[in-house]
Amino acid sequence: MVSPDSLEVLITEEEVGRLVKRLAREISEDFRDKYPLLLGILKGSFVFMADLVRLIEIPVEVDFIRLSSYGSAKVSSGKVRVVHGLNSEVKGRDIVIIDDIVDTGLATSFVIGYLRRRKPASVRVCALLDKPTRRKVDVPIDYLGVKIPDRFVVGYGLDCDERFRDLPDIRVVED
Repeated sequence: MVSPDSLEVLITEEEVGRLVKRLAREISEDFRDKYPLLLGILKGSFVFMADLVRLIEIPVEVDFIRLSSYGSAKVSSGKVRVVHGLNSEVKGRDIVIIDDIVDTGLATSFVIGYLRRRKPASVRVCALLDKPTRRKVDVPIDYLGVKIPDRFVVGYGLDCDERFRDLPDIRVVED
């Protein structure tokens, strides 16, 4: 079993904090006179979203959608399915999708389509991490923390077979 201490730190806890603070400021400015719905993609986004919501300076509603595309693998199966749908009304609302990482783009694209069928006023995407070299589907990222290289990362909500979500930073898991 791999020890967390043996994993290379890619983004420190302090750097993560600065990224989240910047993203919260951008969302607060863009939705100053609105009441957006922040939709977290579970499970990976929960830590990021909790910190983000505490730093956003406007009222927001929060909901979650749970998808499955990885299982216990390190590579997406390419097949996205809804495990738990959202409970909030979407029609006519401004929605900000909160994603931990945009990798292939399949999950994020799926959620955008899922929401657009429900006729929101707008849909934007906020992602802490972007791995553009893995992209299979082009997706817009309106609020981006940082681009990262094609390495499997864990920590700050991201996992490897349900491990390492509790790490305060982003670390690399080598094969």
